[in-house]
Amino acid sequence: MSSDSNSTPPGRRGLIAFAWVWVGVPLAYGLYELVRKATQLFTG
Repeated sequence: MSSDSNSTPPGRRGLIAFAWVWVGVPLAYGLYELVRKATQLFTG
């Protein structure tokens, strides 16, 4: 085992990237909808 604690096995990098996309895409969409509806609320 490597002594470097920051190294990630190559198989895990794909899983981590997939997890970020799995969470990030709905979060970004939700924030987009929030801003869109908030601007409609305050601008009429």
